[in-house]
Amino acid sequence: MLVETFLYPKQNKDEDMRVRPRPHDRCGRNALEHMIHQCVSENLWFRNMPEIGVGAPPLPKQETRLEFIKRYADDSGKRFAALQKTGRFWWEKVVPFFYVKRSRAWIMTRRITHTAHHRGQLTAMLRMLGHEIYSTYGPSFFFKKGFIWEVINSSS
Repeated sequence: MLVETFLYPKQNKDEDMRVRPRPHDRCGRNALEHMIHQCVSENLWFRNMPEIGVGAPPLPKQETRLEFIKRYADDSGKRFAALQKTGRFWWEKVVPFFYVKRSRAWIMTRRITHTAHHRGQLTAMLRMLGHEIYSTYGPSFFFKKGFIWEVINSSS
């Protein structure tokens, strides 16, 4: 969800990853910090709560837009494959969630909303940098409107 914001080469460039919309604001993350946070937190979260590891480091060796996309896609694919093997009782099981206990279904919903929150932050930041970003509804909205999803034919 979050990484798809990086997919369009025209929308985001490696040199934009370190740009901060407000240069002296150290509380707001730049795009690179968003991707580091997303990859590290999702790795820890999946290993510790639903107990799904991917057997790989959470960050790419080179912190470029394309390498983050590759790392995130690979890890997400492994997590998705593991989730497909679960059943109803696995999702209903109550497990630790920080200082409380919740069902895995509740925790997954929380993870999705947390990622969506970061996607919104990143989308707003890239728009402030002057990039044209597709709607929050994603590229399927543009397919319906007759636009071409450029990443399909793009190698970078």
